[in-house]
Amino acid sequence: MTITLSTPTPDQLRSGELGRKLRHFNYAAVGEYPEQEYIRIDARDENDRLLGGIRGFVFLYWLNVEVLFVEEDARGARLGSRLLAEAERQAVALGAKNARLDTFEWQARGFYLKHGYEEYARIDDYAPGFYLAYMKKSLPGSANRTG
Repeated sequence: MTITLSTPTPDQLRSGELGRKLRHFNYAAVGEYPEQEYIRIDARDENDRLLGGIRGFVFLYWLNVEVLFVEEDARGARLGSRLLAEAERQAVALGAKNARLDTFEWQARGFYLKHGYEEYARIDDYAPGFYLAYMKKSLPGSANRTG
């Protein structure tokens, strides 16, 4: 058998074939589950200036927060809290029971602790001199909790 490695074409990427293959493999272990669902929320002012936003996805009943950002001049008005709460609300509606994220120590570790997240692991010196914290939380209203 001759095997070649190549970069997939845009059409091949859009087809989702690789993800479907993995999902069907996973079904044998954990049963069927919904496809990954994205959560994307922006916060804009009256002039349409982007003040912040959150990006994440729900997969295997977990909200995975990829990005949460608030402009410095918009901080202190609970915008980050509102974005996080809305993402968690949407995730629960999509079936999420828990949430996970990672954050550098200089970013928002304290913010997430205040919102019920706990640090469960870290990688020291991920960025020279700084650790990366892995955090998780059981979502409000979810029946299954993991710890």
